[in-house]
Amino acid sequence: MSTDTAMSSRERYWVIIPAAGIGKRMRSDIPKQYLPLAGRTVLEHTLHRLSSHPAIAEIVVVIAENDEYWHKLKLDWVAKPVSTVIGGDERCFSVLNGLQYLSQRAEASDWVLVHDAARPCIRPGDINLLLSQCQGTDGGLLATQVRDTMKLADEHGSVANTIDRSNLWHALTPQMFRYIALKESLETAIKLKQLVTDEAMAMEAAGNKPKLVAGHADNIKITQPEDLSLAAFYLQQQFDQGVGVFDDGMADGG
Repeated sequence: MSTDTAMSSRERYWVIIPAAGIGKRMRSDIPKQYLPLAGRTVLEHTLHRLSSHPAIAEIVVVIAENDEYWHKLKLDWVAKPVSTVIGGDERCFSVLNGLQYLSQRAEASDWVLVHDAARPCIRPGDINLLLSQCQGTDGGLLATQVRDTMKLADEHGSVANTIDRSNLWHALTPQMFRYIALKESLETAIKLKQLVTDEAMAMEAAGNKPKLVAGHADNIKITQPEDLSLAAFYLQQQFDQGVGVFDDGMADGG
């Protein structure tokens, strides 16, 4: 899908990036979204990828109340307006705070893309696929099919069963849903004390069936220390292939 197609609709697309976590598994004094990666921070790369898409109207970054790193970022290469709001103790609270911030801007039928701060390698072509394939649906998410054999463990850490992987997918981000549907789904989940771990889960609980959109496996989430070097490799590989940024409104490569 060309980006012209993405922008032909009167619908607007907003982005929320939950970035209030500290990433304990990284074993770092600095939250993982602020760790250095290929000359910038992880979050700066993520912002650049999303802001370069011509369909995006604005990005809302949800940060921790005591965040001491955000103001140090260099946002001169971010092409769209960026606002910040304070997040909550869990992802669902942070995303809802971002949605509430957008209440004076977004229409009920606008689309909202929620993307992990620690996924800096998202491809423009995958964003295009998400935008195009979710039209006429309840919304959806980027995902990749499970490739490895899956084992179910028992309470002793032994194999209880081998899971059929043919219908299993790894959930990625962005995850994209209509503004009001996502807001109401999260509000309901929180009211019922359902700790949803991603936006698709909240939509599922509300009776929706998010569409799985096949993305690239290099859209990794930086979680462990070794993921930083892998992300750096993917960024360099994408740069060498001409993938990763928009040029005059058109995505180069998928």
